[in-house]
Amino acid sequence: MLILYNANIYTHSAGFNKATAMCIDGQKIVAVGSDHEILDQFRSQSECIDLRRKTIWPGLCDAHLHLQYLSESLQAIDCETETKAECLKRVRERSKQISGSEWIKGHGWNQNVWENAEYGNTTELDAVADGKPVFLTSKSLHAAWANSTALRLAGITRSISNPDGGIIMRDPDGEPNGILLESATRLVSEIIPPTTDEQLMRQLKETQAHLWRMGITAVHDFDGFRVYKALEQLNLNGDLKLSVLKNLPVDMLSELDGLKLRTGMGDNRLKLGHLKMFADGALGPLTAAMFEPYEGRENSGILLLSEDEIIETGLVAAEKGWGLTIHAIGDLANHTVLTAYTKLHQFLKDRGLNNFRNRVEHVQCIRPEDQALFKMTGATASVQPLHATSDMDIADRNWGNRSKNAYVFADLQNLGILTLFGSDAPVESCNPFWGLHAAVNRRRKDGTPGEAGWHSEQRISLGKAVDAYTVNPAVQAGWARNIGRISPGFYADLIALEEDPFVLNPHEIADLKPAWTMVDGKFVFGG
Repeated sequence: MLILYNANIYTHSAGFNKATAMCIDGQKIVAVGSDHEILDQFRSQSECIDLRRKTIWPGLCDAHLHLQYLSESLQAIDCETETKAECLKRVRERSKQISGSEWIKGHGWNQNVWENAEYGNTTELDAVADGKPVFLTSKSLHAAWANSTALRLAGITRSISNPDGGIIMRDPDGEPNGILLESATRLVSEIIPPTTDEQLMRQLKETQAHLWRMGITAVHDFDGFRVYKALEQLNLNGDLKLSVLKNLPVDMLSELDGLKLRTGMGDNRLKLGHLKMFADGALGPLTAAMFEPYEGRENSGILLLSEDEIIETGLVAAEKGWGLTIHAIGDLANHTVLTAYTKLHQFLKDRGLNNFRNRVEHVQCIRPEDQALFKMTGATASVQPLHATSDMDIADRNWGNRSKNAYVFADLQNLGILTLFGSDAPVESCNPFWGLHAAVNRRRKDGTPGEAGWHSEQRISLGKAVDAYTVNPAVQAGWARNIGRISPGFYADLIALEEDPFVLNPHEIADLKPAWTMVDGKFVFGG
């Protein structure tokens, strides 16, 4: 057994009561209390570690990320630059480092922060790529920038039509200009040679270690079935040391039913979540579905689902043992999803079917009158605090006064709605302390937009923010008795901090880093 003592332990029991010691036997915590209680009872049969007043939290959970995209982004060009010129410079540098026809891949560009908010084009990429195919995904993952070589390989020519749910942007002469929106991005992404299964598993193990360094011991993943199979193999090999709730694309429902897979199947390391749908696009490319046009424009975004489609799919999914999780950014998209969920909830109840605590992902702009619909349906709000601070200028510019209805974390929690925090990594950094800082302060790390923060009425307490990274995701995943708390019987998935975040100036939270991370009672980082 292992005793950790002389610590500052947050147990989550009856709020944030403090303990100073715990005893771990194998993978699980067997006792939590004072140094005197734990040492007197277990010292003779245990290894004892003096933590020198470090603060101990449960391991944190990122409740919305993309493991494969994150794995790839850790190896791709970082395109999150302040200028287009810097992005192009990085493409040129990568082109010099590779040979032959190898693809140049990058992630993170956001034209909204570039001069005049202008997209790039094929000509600019061609000038720095030396004929190699280039594919750069945007920060939102709802747009991509490709050069002429990549367009040619994908068969994207002047004569091609827009795919369903996507847009191929064009120059004034009608030629594709290299910018692809929504489903059009797949025209290129699907022809890029995939990694092998072995490469994917290796990348996932590297990403797992990256997450441990952030203090993350659990995630809710939103990539495809191939990732699930890779995670399943890692779990069988004993190499998966991360609790993963694996959500899957809704278009796989028939295949999943044939495999007898259902929401909730799995164990403490890998469990199946919900089926993912998209109700709209994103704020960055102005494809999030809004009731009224974006400020100064005629465009209101793209609504990808109707109420009837959501209800019909939800009924079929529930009959086959699956819940739904739907991406909704704009106020019209959130209204449509929640109105459909309200009706679906009653239909499922009448038929004796489980609604599996259906989810809404992002909830970036929602009218006050639609917030109560969450309560009526028992749905979960899965949100990303860093989106608020990253997007506040874009939201103000494109939504105007409607931005007061954006990223309303306090409103949702005050209504008693189960709220989960994540990052949408690689869209944002998966650093949970940056997310905690954003939720508590509504400010960027550089202090903008000022002391009060952006729409300060939506700031939440650190305690509630920590719950959204620990207890709440565990409840959603069906792990409420396994992880997310420091309590007897729970797995010893823990992180240690040199400082107590609850006594720090709130603006210092973003600078916190784990001293060590423990999974199943063993140190996986530091220690």
